[in-house]
Amino acid sequence: MSPTQSAFTDTLISRTIRERIVLVGVTFPHGSPTATGAGLDELALLVDTAGADVVERIVQRRDRPDPATYVGKGKAEELLSVCLAVDADTVVFDDELSPAQQRNLEKILGRTAIDRTAVILDIFAQNARTPEGKAQVELALLRYRLPRLRGRGTSLSQQAGGIGTRGPGETQLEVDRRRLVRRMTRLESDLRRLDATRRTQRRTRGRSRHRTVSLVGYTNAGKSTLLNRLCDADVLVENRLFSTLDPRTRQLALPGGETVLLTDTVGFVRKLPHQVVEAFRSTLEVVCESDLIVHVVDGSAPDLEGQISAVRTVLAEIGADGLPEMLVVNKVDALGTAGPDAEEDVARLLAAHEGSITMSARTGVGIPEMLTAMGDRLRVADRVVELEIPWARGDVLAAVHREGEIVCEVAGEETTRIQVVLDDVGKARFREFVAS
Repeated sequence: MSPTQSAFTDTLISRTIRERIVLVGVTFPHGSPTATGAGLDELALLVDTAGADVVERIVQRRDRPDPATYVGKGKAEELLSVCLAVDADTVVFDDELSPAQQRNLEKILGRTAIDRTAVILDIFAQNARTPEGKAQVELALLRYRLPRLRGRGTSLSQQAGGIGTRGPGETQLEVDRRRLVRRMTRLESDLRRLDATRRTQRRTRGRSRHRTVSLVGYTNAGKSTLLNRLCDADVLVENRLFSTLDPRTRQLALPGGETVLLTDTVGFVRKLPHQVVEAFRSTLEVVCESDLIVHVVDGSAPDLEGQISAVRTVLAEIGADGLPEMLVVNKVDALGTAGPDAEEDVARLLAAHEGSITMSARTGVGIPEMLTAMGDRLRVADRVVELEIPWARGDVLAAVHREGEIVCEVAGEETTRIQVVLDDVGKARFREFVAS
């Protein structure tokens, strides 16, 4: 084998070697072992998506986090023994670690210690595709890393020579921090320009007077599959977490004849890092401006109510919690393989949330009913207006048919009386023909 072939083979082998991860979860008095276990299950999926393997789990009960190591010195030393036994490369905690806790743990463990936030940011960095998505992810990463910068602090660099410049110079840590802040400022400026462009696009869509509907939900709930099914959008679909980060908007014709703008958004997750919410705030503003939120739920997931609660927590954080919401339970075709209690869980969910429906974005089951329900929910916010239009004004009659949805039309001797669903712009346009 030639040296070139050997180097190529070594590269392939190094790419196939996955990190060995130990997961750590802590149950506090306000939590429960079941919730801790569910959090670790999800963290294991996140770790797998990031490209690593979970080799062991450690669970602990505590009254409060230890300020120095989060789990306490004794548990940290026990964790070291476990890492040595399973030959772990990294330890991942299900809760966020402070910079000091992270440093102390790495000193004790002799290996990398990170938290759930770092794993999520790593996945986002892998999946960002567009310039805006990449900038948002980089900004979130820098915000996370800034307080975690570390260095010896003793390596000094003289800035210049001569009178007035002698003495201690600037530490490397200060140089790194200044560079990060400068880069963050540049990214924030770039995102403001991209946000201005996005706002212009939304204003253009607003002038088209189409209603807007946003697909929100837990990551991997099937939002992108649903968008592809409804609009033939050709959006990337993978059975993995956070495969879609960039929003996609497509036109959708509802059974009543009206056309809406349907937008797929980034998926949410429990304990979604605050840095991510802040960095993606401009992208998530499209949700805040929606006429209807279609909340997609994975019916085959083990904790339906927990996922719904996590999504609504993020919606409240971005100011979209007061918008009309329609709950759609997806993946009903997978209930048979999701466990013996899956169908009962879905039945309880439907009973607890009035107006929710079931469907399968993969097979198309329930899609017509979902579209009908979507149109009905949008019409709730509208008001039926009765117009009286003279026969001589055929141009107005044609315009009314174009503008709104006709509910009833009765022809008289000199006029036509029409009951039509109109938005605020349409009501203002035809106000002189409103029947008294």
